[in-house]
Amino acid sequence: MSKRVTFQPSRRPSMPRVSGAVVAAGLGVSMVFGAGAAFASGTTGTAGTAALAGSVTADSVAQQANAQSKAAAAAKKASADTAEKKKADAKKKADAAKKKAASWEAPVEKYVLSATYGTGGSRWAHKHSGQDFAVPIGTKVEAAHSGTVVKAGPNGGGDGPAYGNAIVIKHSNGKYSQYAHLSKIQVKIGDHVKTGERIGLSGNTGNSSGPHLHFEIRTTPNYGSAINPVSFLNSVHVSI
Repeated sequence: MSKRVTFQPSRRPSMPRVSGAVVAAGLGVSMVFGAGAAFASGTTGTAGTAALAGSVTADSVAQQANAQSKAAAAAKKASADTAEKKKADAKKKADAAKKKAASWEAPVEKYVLSATYGTGGSRWAHKHSGQDFAVPIGTKVEAAHSGTVVKAGPNGGGDGPAYGNAIVIKHSNGKYSQYAHLSKIQVKIGDHVKTGERIGLSGNTGNSSGPHLHFEIRTTPNYGSAINPVSFLNSVHVSI
């Protein structure tokens, strides 16, 4: 006699199902909280970055302002220094001009000394009354000192034909300087001239044995009052 065998489907234990649910639930919670944590973390990071960027920007602005302030101060100091230097230079030039006006100098710059004061000989009616500077024709002749032109013209400016074209300048110390044998006269009577100012060009006019400048220092504007010009120039600190 056969027996009926009834097969029943096997059932999985409930425990694993519950565990799976719990795991699933746990996963969901983990995922949810993980996302939240990630969101919270992202929010915190963004705020911190913004704060940090703001701080860096503020520092940069402060550094730039400080640099600009220093640059402005340096520019102001440089401007003040420049103004002081210009002022000092102007004063130095004014002092130099004043000193030059008060000083004496040789009547020509480059020369060879020839006939000296007091020399005798057939070339002169009397002893030589000045100092000769041998220079080429056309050499610039300068006022040995500031003063007023009292004679200027041919015939020695009135002192005689032996001097050729000549100039006489009156100076504040009561002395007179004379420049003779000129090829050209570039001042006129009444002109006020400064030390070193060009008054004419050297030549070979009048009683002259060759191109040169005849230079005298006088006590009056007229011929016959000459003194030793080299000794006088030495007394006013000019060596020739």
